[in-house]
Amino acid sequence: MRNWFDPREVHETGQTPDYRFSLANERTFLAWIRTGLAMIGGGLVVAQFLPPMAVPHMTKILGVALILLGVGCALRAVDHWIRCEIAMRNGRPLPPSRFPAVLAIVVALGSLALLGEVFVDWYRSR
Repeated sequence: MRNWFDPREVHETGQTPDYRFSLANERTFLAWIRTGLAMIGGGLVVAQFLPPMAVPHMTKILGVALILLGVGCALRAVDHWIRCEIAMRNGRPLPPSRFPAVLAIVVALGSLALLGEVFVDWYRSR
């Protein structure tokens, strides 16, 4: 975590990689940051602007879950960026990441929760 705020140590380890790899690493970092910001924004919209759903407090639960997922995405982005940069500088393989799979599963579960909400609301309105 120290390297998040003072990357000098990262730049002093190993050899400088081809700049294209470092720039690609930064682009990946920025893509994860955009994903995190989109989730935080979406969570805010869900929590504040959607009408109440059939399941009590569902909008707040989903909104908070999206915001927390966005925070996790942002934190994971910086951690993965540093770990990849260190690996490239030391000529090691890039670190594996389970985060994309975890993110996909959480998004899928959230989608299923929303789908269930739609069916509950439809069933009650009949």
